[in-house]
Amino acid sequence: MRNRITERCGWLAIACLLAASALAQRRPVNPVSAPAWLNKQLSPDERADRVMAQMTLDEKIGLVHGTGLPGIAEPVDAEEAAAQLHSNGGAGLVPGIPRLGIPDLNMADSAVGVARGAFRGRYSTLMPSNLALGASWDPTLAHEYGALIGRELRDQGYNMSLAGGVNLAREPRNGRNFEYLGEDPILAGKMVGQYIRGIQDQKVIGDIKHYALNDQETGRHVANVNLDKRAMRETDLLAFEIGLRDSGAGAVMCSYNRINGDYGCENDYTLNQVLKKAWGFQGWVISDWGATHTTVKAALAGLDQEQPGRVYFGAALKKAIESGEVPMARLDDMVHRILRTEFAVGIVDNPSVTKVVDVFAGMEAARKVAEQGSVLLKNAKGALPLDPATVQSIAVIGSHADVGVLSGGGSAQVDPPGGNVVPQSKREAGNGGGELDALLGGPVWFPSSPLKSIRALAPEAKAEYNSGDNPAEAAALARRSQVAIVFVNQPSSEGRDLSLSLPGRQDRLVQAVAAANPRTIVVLETGAAVTMPWIDQVSAAVEVWFPGISGGEAIANILFGKVNPSGKLPLTFARSEADLPHPQVAGAQSSMSPISIGIGDIQIPQPPPFNIHYTEGLKVGYKWFDAEDKQPLFAFGHGLSYTTFEYSQLRATGKEVVFTVKNTGRRAGAEIAQVYAALPAAANEPPRRLVAWEKVTLGSGEARTVTLKLDPLHLSVFNVAADGWQLVPGDYRIFVGGSSRNTPLIAAIKVP
Repeated sequence: MRNRITERCGWLAIACLLAASALAQRRPVNPVSAPAWLNKQLSPDERADRVMAQMTLDEKIGLVHGTGLPGIAEPVDAEEAAAQLHSNGGAGLVPGIPRLGIPDLNMADSAVGVARGAFRGRYSTLMPSNLALGASWDPTLAHEYGALIGRELRDQGYNMSLAGGVNLAREPRNGRNFEYLGEDPILAGKMVGQYIRGIQDQKVIGDIKHYALNDQETGRHVANVNLDKRAMRETDLLAFEIGLRDSGAGAVMCSYNRINGDYGCENDYTLNQVLKKAWGFQGWVISDWGATHTTVKAALAGLDQEQPGRVYFGAALKKAIESGEVPMARLDDMVHRILRTEFAVGIVDNPSVTKVVDVFAGMEAARKVAEQGSVLLKNAKGALPLDPATVQSIAVIGSHADVGVLSGGGSAQVDPPGGNVVPQSKREAGNGGGELDALLGGPVWFPSSPLKSIRALAPEAKAEYNSGDNPAEAAALARRSQVAIVFVNQPSSEGRDLSLSLPGRQDRLVQAVAAANPRTIVVLETGAAVTMPWIDQVSAAVEVWFPGISGGEAIANILFGKVNPSGKLPLTFARSEADLPHPQVAGAQSSMSPISIGIGDIQIPQPPPFNIHYTEGLKVGYKWFDAEDKQPLFAFGHGLSYTTFEYSQLRATGKEVVFTVKNTGRRAGAEIAQVYAALPAAANEPPRRLVAWEKVTLGSGEARTVTLKLDPLHLSVFNVAADGWQLVPGDYRIFVGGSSRNTPLIAAIKVP
């Protein structure tokens, strides 16, 4: 029968026929005859087992792979063409099983907002970068951030988020650091945990990624990362462990790179031994797009779902099951993990109902994160906040601050309403160029004008704009202005790494303006840390990261003191690249001919395979600077306020730390009080590690006693021989203060 239909109707007709059949089966289930697996009183595991008992082998195989890249990759046959008709326009699709009430999995990239919706006429809120969220040090805010993204995913018809990045800033030039949460595993882990919990509280499946050690973009498809098990477990993997524990994430996305010889998506140690056995992960492992390389090895090593197509987990997996190379029990485990997650998160019982996104709620949420995540790096002689009653003229210079704010590129790119506000002809040459940026046209500025917001808060002042293209002209404007505000930027994108230096002539621009006007303030829109050869010449500097759809308003609120900044750096700013563990990005200087990796219809150039040796081991970020006695430009945890804080009365035990924080200034403000620990010498650890913190909001003159519990995991080391965490007995020192390099309170505790 099928052959006759093929002959008469062709592939397109079959696709339409299959789609119509699928739609016909999507009628509401009669509650009187509802099958047992739709009984909400049963556990997710029991519901998964009951529906699996009704599934055919082909239906099981259909759940463990995607259908290609709708709109990018052409379908390989009629079955895939029919499946793609169910796509919601996102990055991934796994067709459901209508006859059993199992919905399609429609996935969207959504690190900082729902990506690529403009072609379907959708608006999505661009939130500030994840690094800005990390700079807030506020898990409650992280939950709100995730919840906003989760609501907008549901409103647009998605039920799975491809977001939740927690790769550490081990390589501070990583082009995707803006999608992550900094260099410390405990801070990053706890923040991503609440971010994903916020998403899943909206009945959308969350995904933590990229597991693991995908800490640079250069050669990510071909690089082999070498790191010992102890260092892995105490740094990069610890962030995932905490994030999974706190979030209950439904999926883990394995990475492109190899780890000690084996690809991340076929690595028995990271997937089976650590993720599933040691951590008890009950969700499923989904490959990054194009990161599956084998059938049998990947399946046996713990990969549960291939994306975006079915090269390895389609017919090839079925053949391996039938031949016994992959046990049926392993396929059942894959399918069970996917189904139990769908029941546990609620996407079966609570299908999404599309509606218009609440634009105003999104803009308010974005502004709040931008304000709390901005970091006041320097403020000499109280240069900030500006007083609108006394400022008569303001020079606003550079980074297209007249029209908008910069956003991060690649798969995280959210479409700006009305399009990029900076025309192609005006975008700085050489500032884009990521492998996915090329498809999107380079750096994207969103319509949130800092100049407009500055004028709104200082209506009596003359605020003039200069592009900064000609430093001499910019300096002339600064010279005749009372205050000069220079905006600088560092575009970042998936698929490429960076230099720590600002691109183009921006350092020269700042130096020229600062020479012309001693009251020069620098606003940095960057994807990570940058060097600042001009820092001693300027009065103030504020790091606003990529500040989101309400960035212009948030920046003005901070500059004029409507908001008292409270953000703290979630990563170290080095003085120069020579101070880093690796002065050059691994693989970046390869002189050999590049190779090309294909994903769908996209060809991505890559260098030849190479090794990355993370010889710094445990010493990531501030731990490297402490251990090597290097002075950073700005330390991890650093961040100033328009008020001042005093610490006193420290008491510490093995279980908790108690101290007092007092606001000694004239303004209300918030202080992120940080607790660090130095472990006994026998532990052979870096000098100190972050173990706890709390954001304390205080009025002028107000004091508060802060009590922080100490999680034993945060004080432990990983014992490879025992394959477990160990609390080393001995003398510990506890440090409390406002940054990793500013800890006025010290106490000693003994752990028996």
